[in-house]
Amino acid sequence: MVTATVREWSDEEGWGVLDSPETPGGCFGHFSDIRATGFRTLLPGQRVDLTWEAPGQDGYDYRAVSIAPRTA
Repeated sequence: MVTATVREWSDEEGWGVLDSPETPGGCFGHFSDIRATGFRTLLPGQRVDLTWEAPGQDGYDYRAVSIAPRTA
């Protein structure tokens, strides 16, 4: 698990891009991988704990398998 920052997020499409030193070029993230209750969304600039895998998805070399929003 690594700490990442949300680069961009689209609620309409349900996905976005997360950045961390371990995932150069960005990591594809889908709302279904967000570990939260209720409406699952992220905000640009938000810090998250990220577990990822390669190969990626939709032009990204990495794909999130778990996204946990940080509370502090």
